[in-house]
Amino acid sequence: MNYQVPSSQNNCHSLITPEQLEQVIEAISDGRYSWACVLILRFIGYNPLHFMPQRTYSRLIKEQNQYMATELNSDNNVSSSINNTNIPEKNAEYKKIKFSG
Repeated sequence: MNYQVPSSQNNCHSLITPEQLEQVIEAISDGRYSWACVLILRFIGYNPLHFMPQRTYSRLIKEQNQYMATELNSDNNVSSSINNTNIPEKNAEYKKIKFSG
């Protein structure tokens, strides 16, 4: 018995861009396996709702939004703490200049 692969499936490797693959790998490495499945389905052109209940999909979307908000807040906290470490030195220099002159 022979199975012939349609030509549209021959180019599977071109369905997902390197950036999209990176998102899938990041989700897997963070332990968000269900979200990785959603991403794969989206990236190859399928509607995830055809493969899972609406309630599950909605929960995954909600969890992803919370995850992204947490990531954004942690990135902002890191950058603001980096910026705040230099502020006292700048203020001290500013005070010296302001009151000396």
